[in-house]
Amino acid sequence: MLEDPKLQKTPLFQQHQKLGAGLAPFGGWLMPIQYQGILAEHAHTRQEASLFDICHMGEFMIKADPVSSGLDRLVTQEIVSMPFGSCRYGFLLNNEAGILDDLIVYRIGLSDWMVVVNAATVSGDFRHLKENLSGGSVLEDVSGRMAKLDLQGPRSREVLEGIVGARAGELKYYTFSEFKIFGSQSCIVSRTGYTGELGYEIYIAVNYAERLWETLLSGGIVKPAGLGCRDTLRLEMGYPLYGHDLDEKHTPLDAGLLKFVDFSKDFIGRDALEKEQREGARESLICFQADSRRSPRHGFTISDGGRPVGRVTSGSFSPSLGTGIGMGYAAGNYDPGALLSVGDGKLEIPVRVVKRPFLKKTSLNGIGVK
Repeated sequence: MLEDPKLQKTPLFQQHQKLGAGLAPFGGWLMPIQYQGILAEHAHTRQEASLFDICHMGEFMIKADPVSSGLDRLVTQEIVSMPFGSCRYGFLLNNEAGILDDLIVYRIGLSDWMVVVNAATVSGDFRHLKENLSGGSVLEDVSGRMAKLDLQGPRSREVLEGIVGARAGELKYYTFSEFKIFGSQSCIVSRTGYTGELGYEIYIAVNYAERLWETLLSGGIVKPAGLGCRDTLRLEMGYPLYGHDLDEKHTPLDAGLLKFVDFSKDFIGRDALEKEQREGARESLICFQADSRRSPRHGFTISDGGRPVGRVTSGSFSPSLGTGIGMGYAAGNYDPGALLSVGDGKLEIPVRVVKRPFLKKTSLNGIGVK
């Protein structure tokens, strides 16, 4: 393929070429979509362990008192009481409560934080933080200096312990710690992920990315996986994707994600979100499943008895369930079991509304961990 010079490449680009990965644009980056194939990589992640290049994500380092700097007011989750070594998922909202981004905040120390954001929103998020943090705080975009590798699957703990030591296995869900690797090199390991499996996200200096990648793949257990299966894995869990299921036109209430909003504190967009709660959401993000292998696709119309009521935001064939699954925004209240259809005018797929996650049992809750 002809490479677009405007697309950025991760520090593992040559590794992907060497492994014969299929590459495609994603969020302004040239990223690996698949190696063996999406179905094989999906199954290996659910059954063993896979390695993902997520170096395109953005990382900010912040030195700030969370209250006096206004940092706590920028995030929908309460972060003032976060223990050191913990991380928390939440949102950046605009004044209308539209979602600017979903992110994870890491508390490194009393006034030391790391914020991990989506690739396509790095510049906008940085600008939003800079404009709203008060004097005395220090905000630095370290995305270009930091690599991020995700190790996911039931055997990920076993593999990671063999590389950084048994202490890695002590990490609880949504906690992190610093580890030494390759002698004296520091890396941050968090027990987090986007697959629904037991997994870890590893942050390390860019110049060590290739060595870590090769080390993790060297034992024969771990295989590389691309963004293709990452999408099917996250969709089976009902995890939203920014730019598809989340955007500035929708609020956490629309997305059914108010559990990541703390109304006991002040935050940008709170007044608008409380108003929407009183008046009711215009539309809601629903999950639906087909009774066949036919796959809903992004942009398909959601219909109720032939009447258009919404739009599919994410859809795919589910390798684990053997059926088509999807998410989308629909006007009206649709409880689990409600019958709808999705289509593009040529193909019409009957679906029923279900609760998320689609896949109920994974190694994230201890099932299948070896």
